[in-house]
Amino acid sequence: MPAKIIGRRNFTGAVAICLRRYAQFAGRGLRSEYWWFALFTILASIVADILDSVIFGGRPGPLSDLTWLALLLPSIAVQVRRLHDIDRTGWWWWTVLVPLLGWILLLVWDCTPGTESPNRYGGDPLGPDLAAGYVVP
Repeated sequence: MPAKIIGRRNFTGAVAICLRRYAQFAGRGLRSEYWWFALFTILASIVADILDSVIFGGRPGPLSDLTWLALLLPSIAVQVRRLHDIDRTGWWWWTVLVPLLGWILLLVWDCTPGTESPNRYGGDPLGPDLAAGYVVP
């Protein structure tokens, strides 16, 4: 199947891209891609918690743990691609280990528009240079 060039994302498109690029840290990730996948992660966690409560009688159960494990790597990958979109190295992800200050910094960067031209991580996923490198295999 040939690669498709992708622009703005809706919920299902963002989740599909993030799961398809499960552990791919290279390239750039749109704000919409990041935030839709964050919403999906929250909703999947809520559903797993509810199912655990029903099945295991109100205690945290294995479904919550499995959901967390299954979504950990794609969540980190989409965060790294989001950092790439604002021309920051993915190593900035480690600021998540700094309580409060690191979380606020990442939140601000997650809300920041990406660079409007190609950067060292690829072409602008929303700009006229789409053909220059934002291709999803």
